[in-house]
Amino acid sequence: MLETKKSIMGGDEREHRRLAMTLAAVLLLGAFQLGEGELKGNYSKLSGIIIPGFASTQLRAWSILDCPYSPLDFNPLDLVWLDTTKLLSAVNCWLKCMLLDPYNQTDHPECKSRPDSGLSAITELDPGYITGPLSSVWKEWVKWCIEFGIEANGIIAAPYDWRLSPSMLEERDLYFYKLKQTFETALKLRGGPSIVFAHSLGNNVFRYFLEWLKLEIAPKQYIQWLDDHIYAFFSVGAPLLGSTETVKGMLSGNTFGLPVSEGTARLMFNSFGSSLWMMPFSKYCRADAMYLKHFSGGIRKGPNTYQCEQKEFQSNYSGFSTNIINIEIPSTRGIDAYPSVSEFSQTNYSSMECGLPTQLSFSAREISDGTFFKAIEDYDSDSKRTLHQLKKSYHDDPVLNPLTPWDRPPIKNVFCIYGVDSRTEVGYYFAPSGKPYPDNWIITDVIYEIEGSLVSRSGNQVEGNPGPASGDETVPYHSLSWCKNWLGPRVNITRAPQSEHDGSDVQVELNVEHHDEDVVPNMTRSPRVKYITYYEDSESIPGKRTAVWELDKANHRNIVRSPALMRELWLQIWHDIHADSPSKFVSKAKRGPLRDDDCYWDYGKARCAWPEYCEYRYVFGDVHLGQSCRLRNSSADALLHYV
Repeated sequence: MLETKKSIMGGDEREHRRLAMTLAAVLLLGAFQLGEGELKGNYSKLSGIIIPGFASTQLRAWSILDCPYSPLDFNPLDLVWLDTTKLLSAVNCWLKCMLLDPYNQTDHPECKSRPDSGLSAITELDPGYITGPLSSVWKEWVKWCIEFGIEANGIIAAPYDWRLSPSMLEERDLYFYKLKQTFETALKLRGGPSIVFAHSLGNNVFRYFLEWLKLEIAPKQYIQWLDDHIYAFFSVGAPLLGSTETVKGMLSGNTFGLPVSEGTARLMFNSFGSSLWMMPFSKYCRADAMYLKHFSGGIRKGPNTYQCEQKEFQSNYSGFSTNIINIEIPSTRGIDAYPSVSEFSQTNYSSMECGLPTQLSFSAREISDGTFFKAIEDYDSDSKRTLHQLKKSYHDDPVLNPLTPWDRPPIKNVFCIYGVDSRTEVGYYFAPSGKPYPDNWIITDVIYEIEGSLVSRSGNQVEGNPGPASGDETVPYHSLSWCKNWLGPRVNITRAPQSEHDGSDVQVELNVEHHDEDVVPNMTRSPRVKYITYYEDSESIPGKRTAVWELDKANHRNIVRSPALMRELWLQIWHDIHADSPSKFVSKAKRGPLRDDDCYWDYGKARCAWPEYCEYRYVFGDVHLGQSCRLRNSSADALLHYV
């Protein structure tokens, strides 16, 4: 009887809490108006548009394929990416549905795959009791939105075929045309602008969309369209100068944990036009598009121009920490075997006797402009295909050469977020394996960046130009941190713990001068604490607001599932809807629990931690003390501390 009474009381409390949370959601998603970089007044609701990263959208079969020697066939709408059961039992059939023609990006004659649609296409790649959690991408993100009262039509997924080059996305699927319609539909349906959440390659996709949009909208209406349809852009884990790991995938294969050989992985990866989209490139070289849009009106067509600043030739590594590729090639034909690199200085070749392997080193620029692939053309049968795709889909792209640095997007509010201080691959040593393609290269050594230093796979220190931090296990720090160039001339820097905190370990530096270069704070770290370091405009471009968030030890794939990141996103948006807020950014002075999952049992004090936020409240089915620690009914009021 007593348990029943407790259960009823718990139900009432949950109902009160649900009402309080609903009230908070109404306050958050209720009336507001888009002002000068702020939300206030009289729009109805925001929308969130998610653009996933590489290999983060489900692909489904659009063919009937009979698989011999296997009980599993492929039928229309069967899951292809990712169905580990069919991958294990019918790998040859599975590859037919995944591979594209390396020259024209068409499907295999026997099987074609197309991206799934809706949120289910990006939440879990391989749903299942065991495989679901292992392949979860945006599922936790969506759960947070639901928990805080976001309506079903308030979160919109923009999945795409991540195998295609940017121009083919539009040519085959009209992806950018549909994305434009998605923004316009969201504005009509919800009554307000959208917030863009892009992860990894999704940032490159969004960048291309912004350039494509210039050719679709009258010049004088372009900025107005952006202001009306996009309130903020949250860029997460963006490879702004490319990713060195792409080189490994192109030359030796990167399995990404799949049960396939590296050769098979290389064969598949190199058939994708998008493989070149993530190549590293120099921050000092830029190109004009074939169609130059003048905001004074008119379109001028002309040849692409690719120019590099003098710094490119004065620096050693194109703005990266080291040469990305060091490769041994048989030198039986001498230097004449490399006519495409005859302009290199003799120092690029190691002094070895005739007939012994010659080691060549290549920077990011020499990879992205095709010099490297021309140099190995006689020794790698795939180089011709790579050079064809590089010229057709990237260097000669009429909208944008994606292998060039990205200026700050012309959106009012930009937040660049990434992980730091994880061991990240930044350079490779390759040598011939003696086997045929696709297994003709092996990796003999790897260079890693680790918290401000460069080390080889054997642990030896390596000379180079390491940054003050390392990357996120996939993208190097120099590429991730490029967005610091988007900050204004003065920056406020705050470092705070990722977990809930009382403010005692918060460090602040105000009005730090910034001149289009990296900003490094003079702050201390506790070795056992993971921090978030916030770089926020103190003095910004008029009408614009920019922030950069660095999350310690947040790796590239899992950052979108980070509770700390989701909490900060929620609080920043909550802060923005209050017109009377005295600051441009949410306060970092204190962080308390926002969800039941944030409450836990403090065994040292024999009570729930954070008693001002959490209380012990048993609900039938709880199996441990921490599970019975829940937010107080007044937790919705706690959000007011962050205005």
